[in-house]
This record gives sequence, structure tokens and C-alpha cells, in this order.
Amino acid sequence: VQLQASGGGLVQTGGSLRLSCAVSGGIFNLNAMGWFRQAPGKQRELVARFLGGDHTEYADSVKGRFTISKDYAKNTVFLEMNNLQPDDTAVYYCNEVAGILSYWGKGTLVTVSS
Repeated sequence: VQLQASGGGLVQTGGSLRLSCAVSGGIFNLNAMGWFRQAPGKQRELVARFLGGDHTEYADSVKGRFTISKDYAKNTVFLEMNNLQPDDTAVYYCNEVAGILSYWGKGTLVTVSS
């Protein structure tokens, strides 16, 4: 399984970004997959993910602002991020869990300026 994340960048407070994660290998619709983030000096944390199929889970801090979606034809998972805040600044990682195995893509940096 390979995961390729893109779409990070610098944005002002209140702005929006859309992250993409292209997935190759694995079972796209059955495996749990989604986004985590790690801010400087903090542990990696869940942002949003699909728990197999279309059931989703979001961190409380992003509910109502972020939306996870996927394109089956392109084997791609998206994270639409709106009303970004400085606390959202982090490296965002795409993740897929297949059984007991967890795969990570290289992160993409999101910086929100105040």
C-alpha cells in the first residue's frame, strides 16, 4: 500500500484548503483510512477517517469545519478544511489500516497564519 498526500500550504485564519491522498494497493472501500496530524511538540492525533465503508469519525476540534470524502474511481481520499485556525497548523498524514497493518504517507504541511 502506498499513500501520497498533497494539498498543504500556507493560508490565513478563516481560509480553506483541500488535502488529497492518492492510495495504491489495499482494499479502498473496506479498510479504515483517513487523516491524522502532528503539530510541533505534540503527539499525532486523529483528524478524520473512514472506519471501513462510508462510516466516518471526526475529532471534536474539527467537527463542522472539516469534511472527509473519497473518490472510488480515483482511489483518493480528500479532506476539505474550512474556517482554518492557527491551532490547525500541523503536518497532516494520510493513513490506511489493513488488518493489523497501518500504512502512512509522507505528510503535507498546513500552516495557518493569524
